Amino acid sequence: MDHPEKWRPPLLKHPYLKLCQLLMLACLFYFCSGIIQVNKTVKEVAVLSCDYNISTEELMEVRIYWQKDDEMVLAIMSGKEQVWSKYENRTFTDFTKNLSIVILALRLSDNGRYTCIVQKTEKGSYKVKHMTSVMLLVRADFPVPSIIDLGNPSRNIKRIMCSTSGGFPKPHLSWLENKEELNAINTTVSQDPETELYAISSELDFNITNNHSFVCLVKYGDLTVSQIFNWQKFEPPPLDNLLQLWVILILVVIGIVAITAFTGSCIAHSNLFSFYGNLSVSI
Repeated sequence: MDHPEKWRPPLLKHPYLKLCQLLMLACLFYFCSGIIQVNKTVKEVAVLSCDYNISTEELMEVRIYWQKDDEMVLAIMSGKEQVWSKYENRTFTDFTKNLSIVILALRLSDNGRYTCIVQKTEKGSYKVKHMTSVMLLVRADFPVPSIIDLGNPSRNIKRIMCSTSGGFPKPHLSWLENKEELNAINTTVSQDPETELYAISSELDFNITNNHSFVCLVKYGDLTVSQIFNWQKFEPPPLDNLLQLWVILILVVIGIVAITAFTGSCIAHSNLFSFYGNLSVSI
């Protein structure tokens, strides 16, 4: 009497050395013949095709393994899907698209070569019927830095801050003026433990009595992003303009004084006429 085969996670210990060897052969094959490459960014969704179609009825008779480099991603045995803990709740199989696996909320750690193996029963044992690999490259580019004004910590001194986040690998930030690096303050670098993405910020103090053109440069790996901050010192108006302003101001003052004097004179005459009028009536 035949007994149903027990569920055992593949590729974890010695019984699965043969499958490991098959994967190594697959890697060598695709290294020589070329491999499909999928490019995505962090937090996006990746769909990796096994490039193999089977019917719903065949699912009970096949084994399907998805492996990333030397670690298991998921396995389908007797029509049941098992997902390994690292990919749990964000990875599943799309049977309608060539046995593709769908990975949600991509992380940097998802970078790598994914191999799909399909085994079918033949004369009482499982044999490999299909094998393919897909290279997944997950990027994490830093956005262009933003520069904000933090006010004036002291007289004639202004403080600005440059910051950016959401990139990888670990960044380095520098302030430049005329291609020379300046002394920054309060530079901080932090990394999100879950997404592995970095954030960086740095501050710069400068004298507001001079003109400046600063470059905030962020380097990460072989890539860079930058932002420019320009400052124009306060320029007093030319002497001719000052003289014109003084003339206008004097004319305005003279006009106000004249209007005030005229108004006062009119009021005084009006009061005087009223006085004589009342006096004549009383006589």
